[in-house]
Amino acid sequence: MNLEHWLAFVVTAALVLVIPGPTILTVISYSVTYGRRANLPLVGAVALGDSTALLMSLVGLGTLLAQSALWFAIVKTVGGLYLLFLGIRLLRAGIAPAQTVSAIQTTDARPAMLKLFVNTYVVTALNPKGIVFYVAFLPQFIRPEAEVPAQLWILAATFVGLAIINATLYTVFAASARTMLSAASAQRRFNVLGGSLLSAAGVWALFARRA
Repeated sequence: MNLEHWLAFVVTAALVLVIPGPTILTVISYSVTYGRRANLPLVGAVALGDSTALLMSLVGLGTLLAQSALWFAIVKTVGGLYLLFLGIRLLRAGIAPAQTVSAIQTTDARPAMLKLFVNTYVVTALNPKGIVFYVAFLPQFIRPEAEVPAQLWILAATFVGLAIINATLYTVFAASARTMLSAASAQRRFNVLGGSLLSAAGVWALFARRA
C-alpha cells in the first residue's frame, strides 16, 4: 500500500468517525456523568468494540450479514433494543441529586467503570450496519496488485487507531463540560437530548434495512 492510498483512507475514515453516532453519544453521556476517570475504560471499550467489528468483517460475518436477511435482522434487533434500553434509562434518569454526583466523584466506582465499559463495547461492536459498512468501506482503498490481506490489516489497524483518538477527544471534551452541565436544568436538557438521540438510534437500527 502506497502512502497516497493510506492518507486518503485516513482522511475519509476521520470524517466518518467524527460524526457522532450511538458510540459517541454513549461516550459523551458517561464522560459527563463520571468525568475524567471514565476516559480510559471508555476509550478502551471503543477500541475493543471497533476491533471486534472489524475482525468480524474480515473473517466474513460482514458478508453474511449483507447476504442473509435473517442474520441481519437478528443482530440489528439485539443492537437496536440495547440502544433503546440505554436511551430510555437516560431519559428516566432525570436530574441527578448533588449528593449523587459527589458520591460518584469520591467513592470507589470500579463496578460502574466496568458497567460503562461493557455497555460502550456492546454498542460499538454489536452494530450490523457498522460491520457491513466495513465490508464495503475497506476494499475501496485496496490495491488489487498488492497483497490484499496485509492491506486489510493495515487499514483495520489504522481505523482503530483513529477511533481511539476520536473517542479520546470526545471524552476529554465531555469531561471538561461537566461543570457547565452540573446545574439541574442543564442536566435535564442533557438527559432528555442524549436519551432521545440514543432511543432514536435504537429505533433507526430496528428499522434499518440491508443495502
